[in-house]
Amino acid sequence: MAERLRVLITDPVWTSIDIERRILEPLGAEVVMAPARDAATLAGIIGDYDGVLTNFGELTRPVLQAARRCKIVARYGIGYDNVDVRTATEEGILVTNVTGYCPDELAEHAIGLLFACARKIALLNRNIKRGEWDRTKAIPVHNIHGRTLGLIGYGSSARALAWRARGLGMRLLVYTRHPDLDELAKWEARAVDLPTLLAESDFVSLHVPLAAGTNHLIGEAQLRQMKPGAFLINVARGPLVDERALYKALTQGWIAGAGVDVMEKEPPDPDNPLLPLDNFVVTSHAAFYSEESVARLQELATQQVAMVLRGERPTFAVNPEVLSGPRWRAAVGAREERG
Repeated sequence: MAERLRVLITDPVWTSIDIERRILEPLGAEVVMAPARDAATLAGIIGDYDGVLTNFGELTRPVLQAARRCKIVARYGIGYDNVDVRTATEEGILVTNVTGYCPDELAEHAIGLLFACARKIALLNRNIKRGEWDRTKAIPVHNIHGRTLGLIGYGSSARALAWRARGLGMRLLVYTRHPDLDELAKWEARAVDLPTLLAESDFVSLHVPLAAGTNHLIGEAQLRQMKPGAFLINVARGPLVDERALYKALTQGWIAGAGVDVMEKEPPDPDNPLLPLDNFVVTSHAAFYSEESVARLQELATQQVAMVLRGERPTFAVNPEVLSGPRWRAAVGAREERG
């Protein structure tokens, strides 16, 4: 008799896993919450599970090598830098992510950061709470209408931001490896190289995943290419930006300010020198969040696990080469055995 299917959730950041249970329990799968998300804990328990759902669990090489039954690691979200994909592939474990579940939320948050920076909203709010009712402390402030927004990357969140920015009367520049000229034409956006985007944009917004080629994509050289009055917006991944270089840029006047939802270390150390700066606005990795987006995320990520447990190809495979390997074929065979 085949063992009962088991799925481990390493670290849900929501109050209920009813969605996960609703999708997986009809397959006969037991859904279990991990006691902690650290590598040592996961390595000790992961061997008993057929699938894993994770937010920020440490799916390191030793953990994945211990995952003798595991067929899939499904990431709740777009990025998957907490998963050692190379080891997963070597072990025949499929890795999935979820794309397109929160483009509107990310775009709305980026717009919020843009306004908070450009209109000095965060600074004025902070000063008033300190007892300083003085709008001159926000000087200078410039119009957003007619200014140029540069989008680095042009996936779903950047596209959602593009039409919102056009509604504000902004001009658009886009840097992407594979520009869709018809799509760009909808918003009168111009495809340019990165140096041109940095030099001409009043706001630079990041919309690329974190990978080997994008770590510290924005460093000292790139920040020095930006206008002194420009703002950097990041709702993507913290390590896209070299924070040491950003601190120099903000304190030495290379750029006017930055609004970020993500940082290199989360949560940041209390003594991170960026935090006290008046021209640095930060939120707590919340851009993806709405009640609706979280429900979509839970459902889509869990569906990836359910599809694999049924022997079906998932929608969002990060390492699809695993689908031709022995563990996948065994998963299909086990499913056929269960009927």
